[in-house]
Parts: sequence; C-alpha cells; structure tokens
Amino acid sequence: MKMLLTVDFPHEPFNTLVRNGQAGAVIGRILDSIQPEAAYFTEQDGHRCAIFVVEVANGAAVPALAEQFFLNFNAGCQFRILMTPAELQQAGLDELGKRWS
Repeated sequence: MKMLLTVDFPHEPFNTLVRNGQAGAVIGRILDSIQPEAAYFTEQDGHRCAIFVVEVANGAAVPALAEQFFLNFNAGCQFRILMTPAELQQAGLDELGKRWS
C-alpha cells in the first residue's frame, strides 16, 4: 500500500549537519534506503520538511522508515495511507453510508 510520509526536521541537529557538510550524505543514504516513489522538500510551520510517497507491504514497515529520521535528525514523522480513485471506489462508501446513517 502507498503511504504519505511527512517528516518535520527540527533545526537541531539539522543545522549542525549542514554546517559539517553531512546533511546531504545522510539524506542521500536515507533516500537510497526508503526508495520513495516521490520526494519533495519544503518548509512547514517554520521547519524544514520532507514529503515522501512510499510503498509499504504492511504496518510493520513503518519503524524501518521512521527510525532513520528519528535517529539521524530527531525528526517527527507522520504516516497517512493513500488511496487511488479506484481504491476509493472499492471502499463501499455507499453501503457504509446506508449502514451508518
């Protein structure tokens, strides 16, 4: 299944890694490891942020994705399951609406 991984990097230790010339190498190793389908770097709430689309077999894959960011950057990670329009159509929303209305 596809997941949206949003990573919020605190200023430290990221600033120190930038000053030491190590930030790019660490991010490169992580990208090689997680193999995102898409990767974007931006700002969010005044912090550096990254947004990745990753493929995971199941929830057990989450720690292997998150720990790299936790341990290297003290970063916060959020995971959201993604659905294609076809998957949403298979969700049975009409039946759920009837059942829970």
